[in-house]
Amino acid sequence: MTNDRRTMHARSLWRGSARALVATASLILVACSSTPAGSPGAATRYAVDPYWPKPLPQKWQLGAVAGVAVDRLDHVWIIQRPATLTDDERAASFDPPRAACCVPAPSVIEFDADGSVLRSWGVPGTGYDFPKREHGIYVDPQGNVWIAGNHDLDHQVVKFTGDGKFLLQIGKAGQTGGSNDTRLLGKPAHMEVDVGANELYVADGYGNRRVIVFDATTGAYKRHWGAYGNRPDDAKTTYDPAAPPSRQFGSPVHCVRLARDGLVYVCDRENNRIQVFRKSGEYVREFFLAKDTRLIGSVWDMVLSTDPAQTYMYVADGANNQVHVLRRDDGVEVSAFGRNGRMAGQFHWVHNIAIDSKGNIYTAEVDTGKRLQRFTPVP
Repeated sequence: MTNDRRTMHARSLWRGSARALVATASLILVACSSTPAGSPGAATRYAVDPYWPKPLPQKWQLGAVAGVAVDRLDHVWIIQRPATLTDDERAASFDPPRAACCVPAPSVIEFDADGSVLRSWGVPGTGYDFPKREHGIYVDPQGNVWIAGNHDLDHQVVKFTGDGKFLLQIGKAGQTGGSNDTRLLGKPAHMEVDVGANELYVADGYGNRRVIVFDATTGAYKRHWGAYGNRPDDAKTTYDPAAPPSRQFGSPVHCVRLARDGLVYVCDRENNRIQVFRKSGEYVREFFLAKDTRLIGSVWDMVLSTDPAQTYMYVADGANNQVHVLRRDDGVEVSAFGRNGRMAGQFHWVHNIAIDSKGNIYTAEVDTGKRLQRFTPVP
């Protein structure tokens, strides 16, 4: 065999081995379940897509990815924290550059379904308080982008157009009034709009311990509630799995999600539970997850499957670094995927989760995870 033919043969073997390794890794990362996947949009088994998103342009580097959302076009939006990059991760941003790569990416980035960057923005401006530590993103059906922050001075939710034009701010940076203040917020974590009622639900949050509802156009206060639908209490709590369930939300109240049937799901992260309410604030039921978890809580975020009945809940568990698939009607776990680690399909502090119309799941990682991943349904 000539040298050229040997080289071509070796390259062919290498490529085949690489494809086999990727396929094997994907199979390993598929969630095991005895429950069938069901209708489209209601999958219980997932595999990581190691090629999504595409490489970022302009030498961008992501910091902690603190929020992920999917809009009506199946575009994926993230909010990330440029300030969390280490000096070596942003070495090209110095004057003179210290290395060839990289520079901080913008705080807000929009990707198309293929993983290419479409738009980006996110800087302080006139008339609003841009978060000092970015946290949480939601895109409403009109294409407006809502963001929040959880710095000690971040007590606001801000609404922008998709191009980053300021529209509305609720709350005020540097000002908070506790969990029963109807005007000010307390380090809000997440938000979602009820389009039919034109109401914004806020998981409020890292400082306060409540859900609060506002008019989504004017920001006018509507109502608020704490755990079990009661008046919230700001007294400090400590989670104990052996104790009776806490009568108030822990810190943080980390997500709020609306179901098509009118139920409201709230992530009570520290207390390892999801509480379910009617839109009025009336308590319905609660589900516990990994109840013995003592490290920063198991319920960080959740989304519902896209089948008509929204059969499953997909719960991001940042302490145990898994995504749990639970039946929505009774909270029983039917499968899970992921583990603590840095490889594709593994997690370090999986913080937020989103789902598109095809049932693909997107996860965002904070702390040193600093990553966005996509998982695709497996038949």
